[in-house]
Amino acid sequence: MTTLSGISLRFTGRIDAQSLEDRRALIDRAVSQDYSIRDTVSRIIESVRARGDAALLDLARELDRVELTSIEVPSARIDASLTALSPALQSAMSRAARNIERVHTAQLPREAVVDVEPGVVIVRRPDPLERVGIYAPGGTASYFSSVLMCAIPARIAGVREIVMCTPPLSDGFPAPELLAAAAIAGVDRVFAIGGAGAIAAMALGTQTVPKVDRIVGPGNAYVAEAKMQLASVVGIDSQAGPSELLVIADESASPEVIAREVIAQAEHDVRATVIVVAIGSVTAANIESALNDMVRSQSRSEIVLEALSQRGGIIVADSTSEAVGLANAFAPEHLLIATRDADELAETSRNAGSVFVGETSSVAFGDYITGGNHVLPTGGTARWYSGLSTLDFVRWTTVQRVSRAAAAALSTDTALLAETEGLPAHAGTASQWGAQ
Repeated sequence: MTTLSGISLRFTGRIDAQSLEDRRALIDRAVSQDYSIRDTVSRIIESVRARGDAALLDLARELDRVELTSIEVPSARIDASLTALSPALQSAMSRAARNIERVHTAQLPREAVVDVEPGVVIVRRPDPLERVGIYAPGGTASYFSSVLMCAIPARIAGVREIVMCTPPLSDGFPAPELLAAAAIAGVDRVFAIGGAGAIAAMALGTQTVPKVDRIVGPGNAYVAEAKMQLASVVGIDSQAGPSELLVIADESASPEVIAREVIAQAEHDVRATVIVVAIGSVTAANIESALNDMVRSQSRSEIVLEALSQRGGIIVADSTSEAVGLANAFAPEHLLIATRDADELAETSRNAGSVFVGETSSVAFGDYITGGNHVLPTGGTARWYSGLSTLDFVRWTTVQRVSRAAAAALSTDTALLAETEGLPAHAGTASQWGAQ
């Protein structure tokens, strides 16, 4: 850890001067397993499995300090929450919803039909899931934007029923902004339950909460653990970890703009990872100075400062190609490229949840209103996971058609392949069509 201009940063210095230990610490962001969380979640899951709604009511009493009169939120309450929004906020939410719908409609998967050879047709068809569950954190982390990001793509994909679980406040109902977002996004049913219990309820089903085919949405460590433990019985999205941003910036970027992006990402959580890869030491020094000037005036400065000291950094690269190499190895959730050749660099940036091209393409816009999805892979999993899309709400069915003439033409080779693998019944099944 190095202190620069009064701010403690975990990662500093030049890329080519990093020790093997620092390089590993920077790239390896896998969340270590907390066995106490694992055991607690396991007990909650088994309780919900055995006792259903009764377990959920006990969990609300124990964890949320509320006596629920009903697990399901009445539709009238949901509608009233939307009506009660200020006109400005309702307009902003609706604008975000329209953009999300526009983007994800364009991303709808399409049926593929292949004429393999005469008389042989293979179809790969996207079929929407029957029922999807959305988890929306409540309390101090009431992210209504995530409700829009999860529910709208599911609706566009053709999911028959969308249900949502979110923790109750002291009055026994979820945060009104979350309910309003559910109304805008077209969520069918909402349940006032949170945490690992909510994940278990959607995965297993209870007397009130229906069993779903897939669960998506952010949550705390208990929610993430519950998803992992239940992954064998329900589909889940990628394992979510703390928020991340990697910025590549050269001397053409405004240091103040970059500093604001760093602060905005770091204010999420003390575990957030925010790394700036500056092209040249002068660029690094300017960004460092701007960050130092701004950070302590922020309302969430304590969170920001803690995040920077644990997982923050300003690293110097000699070239943009060196910076992109680090970014591809790091595989960030968000990658902001603020350089003269940003468009070119974006083409070579392969491992990122979402790439923001140019300093005006703020991550804040992507988090809320551009229409791109903000449910993105973290912890380096962008090397193999993608951000949430309509693809997450369909399963693919393969349909095969073989005509009689084609069956005869395929029979000899199919029988030979089956006999070679030691499966004579397969060979016989194929051969029967050659004899006709």
